[in-house]
Amino acid sequence: MNLLLWLFFTAVALLAIIFLGLREFHMLQLNGYKTPEHSWWMKKNFKRYIPLILLFLIQFILLGFPPYHTVKVAIENDKPLVQGFIRSGEAMAISAVIIDTLCVLNFFIALLNKPGKKFKKPFKYTARVKRMLITFFILIAAIFIAAFFSSKRVDGHFVNNLPFIIVGCGLYLTPILVPLSNLINKPIETAINNWYINDAKKKLASMPDLHKVGITGSYGKTSMKFYLSELLSSQYETLKTPESFNTPMGVTITVRRDLKPTHEYFICEMGARRVHEIKELCGIANPHDGIITSVGPQHLETFGSIENVVNTKFELADCVKANGGKIYLNYDNELIRAKIGEYPNAVTYGTTEGSMWRGSDVKVSDRGTEFTVTSPDGEKCKFVTKLLGEHSVQNLLGAIAYACGTGIPMEKLVLPVKRIAAVPHRLQLLDKGGGVTYIDDAYNSNPSGCRAALAVLGLFDACRILVTPGMVELGAKQEELNFEFGQEAAKSCDYIVLVGKTQTQPIYNGIKDAGFDMEKVYVADGLNDALAKANSYQTDKKKVVLLENDLPDNY
Repeated sequence: MNLLLWLFFTAVALLAIIFLGLREFHMLQLNGYKTPEHSWWMKKNFKRYIPLILLFLIQFILLGFPPYHTVKVAIENDKPLVQGFIRSGEAMAISAVIIDTLCVLNFFIALLNKPGKKFKKPFKYTARVKRMLITFFILIAAIFIAAFFSSKRVDGHFVNNLPFIIVGCGLYLTPILVPLSNLINKPIETAINNWYINDAKKKLASMPDLHKVGITGSYGKTSMKFYLSELLSSQYETLKTPESFNTPMGVTITVRRDLKPTHEYFICEMGARRVHEIKELCGIANPHDGIITSVGPQHLETFGSIENVVNTKFELADCVKANGGKIYLNYDNELIRAKIGEYPNAVTYGTTEGSMWRGSDVKVSDRGTEFTVTSPDGEKCKFVTKLLGEHSVQNLLGAIAYACGTGIPMEKLVLPVKRIAAVPHRLQLLDKGGGVTYIDDAYNSNPSGCRAALAVLGLFDACRILVTPGMVELGAKQEELNFEFGQEAAKSCDYIVLVGKTQTQPIYNGIKDAGFDMEKVYVADGLNDALAKANSYQTDKKKVVLLENDLPDNY
Protein backbone atom coordinates (compact mmCIF):
# COMPACT_ATOMS: atom_id res chain seq x y z
CA MET A 1 0.00 0.00 0.00
CA ASN A 2 1.42 3.34 -0.97
CA LEU A 3 1.43 6.75 0.65
CA LEU A 4 -1.49 7.97 -1.50
CA LEU A 5 -3.81 5.33 -0.07
CA TRP A 6 -2.74 6.23 3.48
CA LEU A 7 -3.45 9.91 2.80
CA PHE A 8 -6.93 9.06 1.50
CA PHE A 9 -7.61 6.90 4.57
CA THR A 10 -6.40 9.73 6.81
CA ALA A 11 -8.57 12.34 5.04
CA VAL A 12 -11.73 10.26 5.48
CA ALA A 13 -10.82 9.55 9.12
CA LEU A 14 -10.22 13.28 9.71
CA LEU A 15 -13.65 14.14 8.31
CA ALA A 16 -15.24 11.59 10.66
CA ILE A 17 -13.17 12.94 13.59
CA ILE A 18 -14.35 16.51 12.92
CA PHE A 19 -18.04 15.60 12.73
CA LEU A 20 -17.93 13.16 15.67
CA GLY A 21 -15.83 15.62 17.69
CA LEU A 22 -18.27 18.49 17.16
CA ARG A 23 -21.13 16.30 18.37
CA GLU A 24 -19.18 15.34 21.48
CA PHE A 25 -18.24 18.98 22.14
CA HIS A 26 -21.94 19.84 21.91
CA MET A 27 -22.78 17.22 24.55
CA LEU A 28 -19.94 18.52 26.73
CA GLN A 29 -21.35 22.04 26.39
CA LEU A 30 -24.82 20.82 27.40
CA ASN A 31 -23.21 19.20 30.44
CA GLY A 32 -21.83 22.58 31.49
CA TYR A 33 -18.21 21.81 30.49
CA LYS A 34 -17.97 19.72 33.68
CA THR A 35 -15.76 16.73 32.88
CA PRO A 36 -16.98 14.54 35.80
CA GLU A 37 -20.61 15.17 34.86
CA HIS A 38 -19.87 14.54 31.19
CA SER A 39 -18.05 11.31 32.05
CA TRP A 40 -21.05 10.17 34.10
CA TRP A 41 -23.30 11.09 31.18
CA MET A 42 -21.14 9.01 28.83
CA LYS A 43 -21.39 6.05 31.19
CA LYS A 44 -25.15 6.42 31.42
CA ASN A 45 -25.46 6.66 27.63
CA PHE A 46 -22.89 3.98 26.83
CA LYS A 47 -25.22 2.39 24.24
CA ARG A 48 -24.59 5.27 21.85
CA TYR A 49 -20.89 4.31 21.83
CA ILE A 50 -21.39 0.58 21.19
CA PRO A 51 -21.25 0.96 17.35
CA LEU A 52 -17.96 2.85 17.69
CA ILE A 53 -16.49 0.14 19.92
CA LEU A 54 -17.57 -2.61 17.49
CA LEU A 55 -16.13 -0.73 14.50
CA PHE A 56 -12.89 -0.21 16.41
CA LEU A 57 -12.60 -3.95 17.07
CA ILE A 58 -13.37 -4.73 13.42
CA GLN A 59 -10.67 -2.31 12.30
CA PHE A 60 -8.12 -3.73 14.72
CA ILE A 61 -8.80 -7.28 13.52
CA LEU A 62 -8.75 -6.42 9.81
CA LEU A 63 -5.58 -4.38 10.05
CA GLY A 64 -3.82 -7.34 11.60
CA PHE A 65 -3.42 -8.67 8.05
CA PRO A 66 0.05 -7.58 6.82
CA PRO A 67 0.51 -5.95 3.40
CA TYR A 68 3.88 -7.73 2.98
CA HIS A 69 5.15 -11.22 3.79
CA THR A 70 8.11 -11.35 6.15
CA VAL A 71 10.86 -13.79 5.05
CA LYS A 72 14.04 -15.13 6.56
CA VAL A 73 16.82 -16.32 4.22
CA ALA A 74 19.69 -18.51 5.46
CA ILE A 75 22.93 -17.64 3.65
CA GLU A 76 25.59 -20.26 2.95
CA ASN A 77 29.08 -20.33 4.57
CA ASP A 78 27.65 -19.43 7.98
CA LYS A 79 26.87 -15.89 7.02
CA PRO A 80 24.48 -14.01 9.35
CA LEU A 81 20.70 -14.59 9.00
CA VAL A 82 19.08 -11.88 6.89
CA GLN A 83 15.55 -10.71 7.60
CA GLY A 84 13.52 -8.83 5.05
CA PHE A 85 10.15 -8.22 3.39
CA ILE A 86 8.94 -9.50 0.06
CA ARG A 87 6.04 -7.95 -1.76
CA SER A 88 3.17 -10.37 -2.34
CA GLY A 89 0.60 -9.38 -4.92
CA GLU A 90 -2.08 -11.35 -3.11
CA ALA A 91 -1.24 -9.76 0.28
CA MET A 92 -1.20 -6.28 -1.23
CA ALA A 93 -4.57 -6.78 -2.93
CA ILE A 94 -6.25 -8.05 0.25
CA SER A 95 -4.79 -5.20 2.31
CA ALA A 96 -6.03 -2.64 -0.24
CA VAL A 97 -9.56 -4.09 -0.04
CA ILE A 98 -9.40 -3.92 3.78
CA ILE A 99 -8.33 -0.26 3.75
CA ASP A 100 -11.06 0.59 1.23
CA THR A 101 -13.62 -1.11 3.49
CA LEU A 102 -12.42 0.86 6.50
CA CYS A 103 -12.62 4.10 4.51
CA VAL A 104 -16.28 3.30 3.79
CA LEU A 105 -16.92 2.62 7.50
CA ASN A 106 -15.19 5.86 8.50
CA PHE A 107 -17.22 7.78 5.93
CA PHE A 108 -20.37 6.18 7.37
CA ILE A 109 -19.39 7.50 10.83
CA ALA A 110 -18.96 10.96 9.30
CA LEU A 111 -22.44 10.80 7.73
CA LEU A 112 -24.04 9.71 11.02
CA ASN A 113 -22.56 12.72 12.81
CA LYS A 114 -22.68 15.35 10.10
CA PRO A 115 -23.82 18.82 11.23
CA GLY A 116 -27.29 20.01 10.32
CA LYS A 117 -29.49 18.19 12.81
CA LYS A 118 -31.81 20.60 14.61
CA PHE A 119 -31.32 20.86 18.36
CA LYS A 120 -33.41 22.61 21.00
CA LYS A 121 -30.20 24.18 22.27
CA PRO A 122 -27.82 24.55 19.31
CA PHE A 123 -24.07 24.21 19.65
CA LYS A 124 -22.48 27.61 20.30
CA TYR A 125 -18.94 28.35 19.14
CA THR A 126 -18.00 30.33 22.23
CA ALA A 127 -14.45 31.52 22.90
CA ARG A 128 -14.05 28.60 25.30
CA VAL A 129 -15.15 26.10 22.66
CA LYS A 130 -12.70 27.59 20.14
CA ARG A 131 -9.84 27.19 22.63
CA MET A 132 -10.83 23.57 23.28
CA LEU A 133 -11.03 22.90 19.54
CA ILE A 134 -7.45 24.15 19.13
CA THR A 135 -6.27 21.76 21.87
CA PHE A 136 -8.31 18.92 20.36
CA PHE A 137 -6.80 19.36 16.90
CA ILE A 138 -3.30 19.59 18.35
CA LEU A 139 -3.93 16.16 19.90
CA ILE A 140 -5.24 14.83 16.57
CA ALA A 141 -2.25 16.29 14.72
CA ALA A 142 0.13 14.60 17.18
CA ILE A 143 -1.63 11.27 16.54
CA PHE A 144 -1.38 11.67 12.77
CA ILE A 145 2.30 12.64 12.95
CA ALA A 146 3.01 9.64 15.18
CA ALA A 147 1.18 7.45 12.68
CA PHE A 148 3.25 8.70 9.76
CA PHE A 149 6.60 8.22 11.49
CA SER A 150 5.63 4.78 12.78
CA SER A 151 5.55 3.42 9.27
CA LYS A 152 8.11 1.21 7.61
CA ARG A 153 8.36 1.63 3.87
CA VAL A 154 9.96 -0.33 1.03
CA ASP A 155 10.01 1.27 -2.40
CA GLY A 156 7.53 3.89 -1.17
CA HIS A 157 5.07 1.29 0.11
CA PHE A 158 4.07 0.57 3.70
CA VAL A 159 5.21 -2.80 5.02
CA ASN A 160 3.15 -2.61 8.20
CA ASN A 161 -0.35 -1.42 9.08
CA LEU A 162 0.63 0.48 12.23
CA PRO A 163 0.04 3.94 10.63
CA PHE A 164 -3.53 2.94 9.76
CA ILE A 165 -4.12 1.52 13.25
CA ILE A 166 -2.90 4.72 14.94
CA VAL A 167 -5.07 6.96 12.75
CA GLY A 168 -8.03 4.67 13.45
CA CYS A 169 -7.38 4.99 17.17
CA GLY A 170 -7.54 8.76 16.81
CA LEU A 171 -10.99 8.43 15.28
CA TYR A 172 -12.48 5.91 17.68
CA LEU A 173 -10.99 7.58 20.75
CA THR A 174 -12.52 10.97 19.82
CA PRO A 175 -15.19 10.72 22.60
CA ILE A 176 -12.27 10.46 25.06
CA LEU A 177 -10.13 13.15 23.44
CA VAL A 178 -12.93 15.74 23.72
CA PRO A 179 -13.18 15.74 27.56
CA LEU A 180 -9.38 15.33 27.65
CA SER A 181 -9.08 18.65 25.77
CA ASN A 182 -11.34 20.19 28.40
CA LEU A 183 -9.12 18.87 31.20
CA ILE A 184 -5.95 20.12 29.51
CA ASN A 185 -7.49 23.59 29.15
CA LYS A 186 -8.88 23.72 32.68
CA PRO A 187 -6.07 25.89 34.20
CA ILE A 188 -6.41 28.37 31.32
CA GLU A 189 -10.21 28.47 31.56
CA THR A 190 -10.09 28.89 35.33
CA ALA A 191 -7.73 31.86 34.99
CA ILE A 192 -9.89 33.48 32.27
CA ASN A 193 -13.13 32.92 34.21
CA ASN A 194 -11.61 34.33 37.39
CA TRP A 195 -10.55 37.47 35.55
CA TYR A 196 -14.08 38.03 34.21
CA ILE A 197 -15.67 37.20 37.58
CA ASN A 198 -13.37 39.61 39.43
CA ASP A 199 -14.16 42.30 36.86
CA ALA A 200 -17.90 41.76 37.47
CA LYS A 201 -17.36 41.95 41.23
CA LYS A 202 -15.53 45.26 40.83
CA LYS A 203 -18.39 46.64 38.76
CA LEU A 204 -20.96 45.60 41.38
CA ALA A 205 -18.79 47.03 44.19
CA SER A 206 -18.65 50.35 42.33
CA MET A 207 -22.43 50.64 42.69
CA PRO A 208 -23.08 50.61 46.47
CA ASP A 209 -26.64 51.91 46.05
CA LEU A 210 -27.65 49.04 43.76
CA HIS A 211 -30.16 46.69 45.46
CA LYS A 212 -29.26 43.08 44.63
CA VAL A 213 -31.76 40.26 45.12
CA GLY A 214 -30.93 36.60 44.55
CA ILE A 215 -33.58 34.06 43.54
CA THR A 216 -33.15 30.32 43.82
CA GLY A 217 -35.27 27.20 44.16
CA SER A 218 -35.68 23.72 42.77
CA TYR A 219 -38.40 25.13 40.53
CA GLY A 220 -40.21 28.43 40.01
CA LYS A 221 -37.13 30.65 40.15
CA THR A 222 -37.29 31.77 36.50
CA SER A 223 -41.00 32.58 36.78
CA MET A 224 -40.37 34.46 40.04
CA LYS A 225 -37.59 36.43 38.35
CA PHE A 226 -39.90 37.53 35.50
CA TYR A 227 -42.80 38.36 37.82
CA LEU A 228 -40.63 40.37 40.21
CA SER A 229 -38.97 42.23 37.35
CA GLU A 230 -42.39 43.21 36.00
CA LEU A 231 -43.47 44.57 39.39
CA LEU A 232 -40.25 46.39 40.27
CA SER A 233 -39.97 47.89 36.79
CA SER A 234 -43.24 49.72 37.40
CA GLN A 235 -41.32 52.07 39.71
CA TYR A 236 -37.57 51.30 39.54
CA GLU A 237 -34.90 50.89 36.87
CA THR A 238 -34.46 47.12 37.02
CA LEU A 239 -32.10 44.60 35.46
CA LYS A 240 -32.63 40.84 35.57
CA THR A 241 -30.44 38.00 34.36
CA PRO A 242 -31.92 36.99 30.98
CA GLU A 243 -33.43 33.62 30.06
CA SER A 244 -31.75 30.93 32.15
CA PHE A 245 -28.50 32.83 32.81
CA ASN A 246 -28.20 31.36 36.29
CA THR A 247 -24.60 30.08 36.31
CA PRO A 248 -21.44 31.93 37.46
CA MET A 249 -20.53 32.90 33.91
CA GLY A 250 -24.15 33.72 33.02
CA VAL A 251 -24.34 36.15 35.95
CA THR A 252 -20.89 37.53 35.12
CA ILE A 253 -21.82 38.16 31.49
CA THR A 254 -25.02 39.94 32.53
CA VAL A 255 -23.20 42.24 34.96
CA ARG A 256 -20.35 43.12 32.60
CA ARG A 257 -22.55 43.51 29.51
CA ASP A 258 -25.87 44.90 30.73
CA LEU A 259 -25.53 46.56 34.15
CA LYS A 260 -25.70 50.36 33.90
CA PRO A 261 -25.12 53.05 36.56
CA THR A 262 -28.80 53.97 36.25
CA HIS A 263 -30.01 50.57 37.46
CA GLU A 264 -31.54 50.54 40.94
CA TYR A 265 -32.35 46.82 41.27
CA PHE A 266 -30.49 43.76 40.01
CA ILE A 267 -32.46 40.48 40.06
CA CYS A 268 -30.08 37.55 39.93
CA GLU A 269 -31.42 34.05 39.22
CA MET A 270 -29.23 31.39 40.84
CA GLY A 271 -29.24 27.80 39.60
CA ALA A 272 -27.39 24.82 41.03
CA ARG A 273 -26.82 21.19 40.14
CA ARG A 274 -24.20 20.48 42.80
CA VAL A 275 -23.49 21.28 46.44
CA HIS A 276 -22.09 24.81 47.13
CA GLU A 277 -22.91 26.19 43.69
CA ILE A 278 -25.32 28.75 45.22
CA LYS A 279 -22.54 29.81 47.58
CA GLU A 280 -20.31 30.37 44.56
CA LEU A 281 -22.95 32.57 42.93
CA CYS A 282 -23.44 34.53 46.16
CA GLY A 283 -19.70 35.16 46.13
CA ILE A 284 -20.18 36.97 42.81
CA ALA A 285 -23.49 38.83 43.23
CA ASN A 286 -23.34 39.25 47.04
CA PRO A 287 -27.14 39.84 47.27
CA HIS A 288 -28.69 42.04 49.95
CA ASP A 289 -31.97 40.09 49.84
CA GLY A 290 -33.03 36.68 48.59
CA ILE A 291 -36.05 34.59 47.62
CA ILE A 292 -36.24 30.79 47.85
CA THR A 293 -39.19 29.64 45.75
CA SER A 294 -39.12 25.91 46.47
CA VAL A 295 -37.06 22.92 47.52
CA GLY A 296 -37.71 19.49 46.05
CA PRO A 297 -36.27 16.41 44.33
CA GLN A 298 -34.62 18.17 41.40
CA HIS A 299 -31.17 17.21 40.00
CA LEU A 300 -30.85 14.38 42.53
CA GLU A 301 -28.42 12.62 40.21
CA THR A 302 -25.82 15.31 40.87
CA PHE A 303 -26.87 16.47 44.35
CA GLY A 304 -27.00 12.94 45.73
CA SER A 305 -29.69 13.56 48.36
CA ILE A 306 -32.57 15.88 49.19
CA GLU A 307 -30.60 17.09 52.22
CA ASN A 308 -27.89 18.37 49.90
CA VAL A 309 -30.54 20.16 47.83
CA VAL A 310 -31.96 21.88 50.94
CA ASN A 311 -28.54 22.93 52.26
CA THR A 312 -27.45 24.28 48.88
CA LYS A 313 -30.59 26.36 48.34
CA PHE A 314 -30.28 27.81 51.83
CA GLU A 315 -26.74 28.99 51.06
CA LEU A 316 -28.57 32.02 49.66
CA ALA A 317 -30.33 32.52 53.01
CA ASP A 318 -26.99 32.27 54.84
CA CYS A 319 -25.45 34.94 52.58
CA VAL A 320 -28.40 37.30 53.01
CA LYS A 321 -28.40 36.76 56.77
CA ALA A 322 -24.71 37.69 56.92
CA ASN A 323 -25.42 40.83 54.85
CA GLY A 324 -28.24 41.89 57.17
CA GLY A 325 -30.91 41.56 54.49
CA LYS A 326 -34.21 39.70 54.27
CA ILE A 327 -34.83 36.22 52.93
CA TYR A 328 -38.29 35.65 51.43
CA LEU A 329 -39.43 32.03 51.85
CA ASN A 330 -42.28 30.04 50.32
CA TYR A 331 -44.24 28.95 53.41
CA ASP A 332 -46.27 26.43 51.38
CA ASN A 333 -43.15 24.30 50.87
CA GLU A 334 -42.73 21.81 53.71
CA LEU A 335 -38.93 21.54 53.42
CA ILE A 336 -38.58 25.34 53.50
CA ARG A 337 -41.01 25.65 56.40
CA ALA A 338 -38.84 23.32 58.48
CA LYS A 339 -35.87 25.73 58.15
CA ILE A 340 -37.60 29.03 58.88
CA GLY A 341 -36.69 29.00 62.59
CA GLU A 342 -33.00 29.33 61.70
CA TYR A 343 -33.56 32.69 59.98
CA PRO A 344 -34.98 35.57 62.10
CA ASN A 345 -34.71 37.74 58.98
CA ALA A 346 -37.24 35.55 57.11
CA VAL A 347 -40.35 36.95 55.43
CA THR A 348 -42.82 34.20 54.53
CA TYR A 349 -45.43 34.06 51.79
CA GLY A 350 -47.95 31.47 50.68
CA THR A 351 -51.53 30.26 50.85
CA THR A 352 -50.92 28.27 54.05
CA GLU A 353 -52.20 29.53 57.39
CA GLY A 354 -49.36 31.27 59.22
CA SER A 355 -47.82 32.97 56.17
CA MET A 356 -46.85 36.60 56.77
CA TRP A 357 -48.03 37.47 53.25
CA ARG A 358 -51.11 35.31 52.81
CA GLY A 359 -53.00 34.42 49.63
CA SER A 360 -56.65 33.45 49.96
CA ASP A 361 -59.94 33.24 48.06
CA VAL A 362 -58.09 31.70 45.11
CA LYS A 363 -60.34 31.13 42.09
CA VAL A 364 -58.92 29.46 39.02
CA SER A 365 -60.36 28.93 35.55
CA ASP A 366 -59.15 28.37 32.02
CA ARG A 367 -59.08 32.18 31.62
CA GLY A 368 -56.84 33.03 34.56
CA THR A 369 -56.66 33.27 38.34
CA GLU A 370 -58.10 35.57 41.01
CA PHE A 371 -56.82 35.82 44.57
CA THR A 372 -56.68 38.10 47.59
CA VAL A 373 -53.46 39.10 49.37
CA THR A 374 -53.32 39.95 53.06
CA SER A 375 -50.18 41.79 54.22
CA PRO A 376 -48.53 41.31 57.65
CA ASP A 377 -50.33 44.45 58.94
CA GLY A 378 -53.74 43.19 57.80
CA GLU A 379 -54.13 45.19 54.58
CA LYS A 380 -56.08 43.29 51.89
CA CYS A 381 -56.00 43.64 48.12
CA LYS A 382 -57.62 41.63 45.30
CA PHE A 383 -55.54 40.62 42.27
CA VAL A 384 -56.42 39.18 38.86
CA THR A 385 -53.89 37.51 36.58
CA LYS A 386 -53.86 35.81 33.18
CA LEU A 387 -51.59 33.12 34.64
CA LEU A 388 -53.12 29.65 34.90
CA GLY A 389 -53.39 27.59 38.05
CA GLU A 390 -53.33 27.92 41.83
CA HIS A 391 -49.59 27.22 41.93
CA SER A 392 -48.88 30.49 40.05
CA VAL A 393 -50.24 32.36 43.07
CA GLN A 394 -47.22 31.26 45.14
CA ASN A 395 -44.68 33.06 42.96
CA LEU A 396 -46.92 36.09 42.57
CA LEU A 397 -47.24 36.30 46.37
CA GLY A 398 -43.45 36.28 46.73
CA ALA A 399 -43.05 38.96 44.06
CA ILE A 400 -45.78 41.13 45.62
CA ALA A 401 -44.29 40.73 49.10
CA TYR A 402 -40.82 41.78 47.93
CA ALA A 403 -42.10 44.67 45.80
CA CYS A 404 -44.14 46.03 48.74
CA GLY A 405 -41.02 45.68 50.88
CA THR A 406 -39.26 48.15 48.57
CA GLY A 407 -41.92 50.76 49.24
CA ILE A 408 -44.41 50.19 46.42
CA PRO A 409 -48.00 50.33 47.77
CA MET A 410 -49.91 47.08 47.22
CA GLU A 411 -52.74 48.72 45.29
CA LYS A 412 -50.21 50.07 42.76
CA LEU A 413 -49.24 46.47 41.92
CA VAL A 414 -52.73 45.44 40.78
CA LEU A 415 -52.23 46.60 37.18
CA PRO A 416 -48.65 45.22 36.80
CA VAL A 417 -49.87 41.83 38.10
CA LYS A 418 -52.72 41.89 35.58
CA ARG A 419 -50.23 42.59 32.77
CA ILE A 420 -47.92 39.66 33.62
CA ALA A 421 -47.82 37.05 30.85
CA ALA A 422 -46.75 33.44 31.16
CA VAL A 423 -43.03 32.79 30.90
CA PRO A 424 -42.27 30.93 27.64
CA HIS A 425 -42.52 27.12 28.01
CA ARG A 426 -43.92 27.39 31.55
CA LEU A 427 -47.67 26.72 31.29
CA GLN A 428 -47.84 29.08 28.33
CA LEU A 429 -51.24 28.97 26.62
CA LEU A 430 -50.94 28.78 22.82
CA ASP A 431 -54.11 28.83 20.74
CA LYS A 432 -53.13 27.50 17.32
CA GLY A 433 -56.65 27.53 15.90
CA GLY A 434 -58.40 24.58 14.30
CA GLY A 435 -59.99 23.62 17.60
CA VAL A 436 -56.65 22.85 19.30
CA THR A 437 -55.10 24.72 22.24
CA TYR A 438 -51.62 23.87 23.54
CA ILE A 439 -50.42 24.33 27.09
CA ASP A 440 -46.67 24.61 26.63
CA ASP A 441 -44.97 23.44 29.82
CA ALA A 442 -41.97 22.06 28.01
CA TYR A 443 -39.28 23.43 30.33
CA ASN A 444 -37.39 20.85 32.44
CA SER A 445 -40.08 19.39 34.67
CA ASN A 446 -40.28 18.18 38.26
CA PRO A 447 -42.87 16.34 40.39
CA SER A 448 -44.46 19.52 41.75
CA GLY A 449 -44.57 21.14 38.32
CA CYS A 450 -46.14 18.04 36.76
CA ARG A 451 -48.90 17.98 39.37
CA ALA A 452 -49.54 21.71 38.82
CA ALA A 453 -49.65 21.24 35.03
CA LEU A 454 -52.14 18.36 35.31
CA ALA A 455 -54.28 20.51 37.63
CA VAL A 456 -54.32 23.27 34.98
CA LEU A 457 -55.24 20.75 32.27
CA GLY A 458 -58.12 19.61 34.48
CA LEU A 459 -59.58 23.15 34.43
CA PHE A 460 -60.60 22.84 30.77
CA ASP A 461 -63.95 21.49 29.64
CA ALA A 462 -62.39 19.85 26.60
CA CYS A 463 -60.76 16.72 25.28
CA ARG A 464 -57.62 16.72 27.43
CA ILE A 465 -54.48 15.19 25.93
CA LEU A 466 -51.10 14.81 27.63
CA VAL A 467 -47.88 14.60 25.60
CA THR A 468 -44.78 13.88 27.71
CA PRO A 469 -41.41 12.11 27.74
CA GLY A 470 -41.51 12.04 31.54
CA MET A 471 -39.14 13.49 34.13
CA VAL A 472 -35.37 13.04 34.26
CA GLU A 473 -32.42 13.87 36.54
CA LEU A 474 -34.22 12.43 39.57
CA GLY A 475 -31.60 9.86 40.51
CA ALA A 476 -32.77 6.73 42.33
CA LYS A 477 -36.29 8.20 42.68
CA GLN A 478 -36.80 8.68 38.95
CA GLU A 479 -38.76 5.46 38.38
CA GLU A 480 -40.91 5.92 41.49
CA LEU A 481 -41.77 9.57 40.73
CA ASN A 482 -42.57 8.85 37.08
CA PHE A 483 -44.83 5.97 38.19
CA GLU A 484 -46.72 8.42 40.44
CA PHE A 485 -46.86 10.90 37.54
CA GLY A 486 -48.57 8.21 35.45
CA GLN A 487 -51.12 7.59 38.19
CA GLU A 488 -51.92 11.31 38.42
CA ALA A 489 -52.13 11.65 34.63
CA ALA A 490 -54.73 8.89 34.49
CA LYS A 491 -57.06 11.03 36.64
CA SER A 492 -56.79 14.18 34.49
CA CYS A 493 -56.52 13.08 30.88
CA ASP A 494 -58.71 11.65 28.14
CA TYR A 495 -55.71 10.56 26.04
CA ILE A 496 -52.04 10.15 26.91
CA VAL A 497 -49.14 10.18 24.44
CA LEU A 498 -45.75 9.10 25.80
CA VAL A 499 -42.60 10.11 23.93
CA GLY A 500 -39.93 7.40 23.92
CA LYS A 501 -40.48 3.83 25.07
CA THR A 502 -37.59 3.29 27.48
CA GLN A 503 -37.73 6.26 29.85
CA THR A 504 -41.55 6.39 29.87
CA GLN A 505 -42.05 2.78 30.98
CA PRO A 506 -42.62 3.77 34.66
CA ILE A 507 -45.27 6.31 33.55
CA TYR A 508 -46.93 3.64 31.42
CA ASN A 509 -46.97 1.29 34.41
CA GLY A 510 -48.47 4.02 36.62
CA ILE A 511 -51.22 4.74 34.07
CA LYS A 512 -52.03 1.05 33.84
CA ASP A 513 -52.01 0.66 37.63
CA ALA A 514 -54.60 3.47 37.89
CA GLY A 515 -57.03 1.52 35.69
CA PHE A 516 -56.86 3.87 32.71
CA ASP A 517 -58.13 2.62 29.34
CA MET A 518 -54.82 1.60 27.75
CA GLU A 519 -56.37 1.85 24.29
CA LYS A 520 -56.10 5.61 24.83
CA VAL A 521 -52.35 5.47 25.52
CA TYR A 522 -49.87 5.78 22.67
CA VAL A 523 -46.08 5.46 22.87
CA ALA A 524 -44.45 7.61 20.19
CA ASP A 525 -40.93 7.33 18.80
CA GLY A 526 -40.38 11.08 18.84
CA LEU A 527 -42.06 14.45 19.35
CA ASN A 528 -43.27 14.80 15.75
CA ASP A 529 -44.89 11.37 15.92
CA ALA A 530 -46.45 12.30 19.28
CA LEU A 531 -47.92 15.59 18.02
CA ALA A 532 -49.30 13.90 14.91
CA LYS A 533 -51.01 11.31 17.11
CA ALA A 534 -52.44 13.98 19.45
CA ASN A 535 -53.84 15.88 16.46
CA SER A 536 -55.36 12.71 14.99
CA TYR A 537 -57.76 12.05 17.87
CA GLN A 538 -61.36 12.64 16.79
CA THR A 539 -63.62 14.40 19.28
CA ASP A 540 -66.66 16.68 19.33
CA LYS A 541 -65.02 18.86 21.99
CA LYS A 542 -62.20 21.32 21.61
CA LYS A 543 -58.82 19.67 22.18
CA VAL A 544 -56.37 20.90 24.80
CA VAL A 545 -52.89 19.40 24.52
CA LEU A 546 -50.50 19.66 27.48
CA LEU A 547 -46.85 19.49 26.40
CA GLU A 548 -45.25 18.47 29.69
CA ASN A 549 -41.45 18.54 29.67
CA ASP A 550 -39.10 18.38 26.72
CA LEU A 551 -35.97 16.34 27.27
CA PRO A 552 -32.70 18.22 26.68
CA ASP A 553 -30.59 17.30 23.65
CA ASN A 554 -28.24 15.16 25.73
CA TYR A 555 -31.04 12.72 26.58
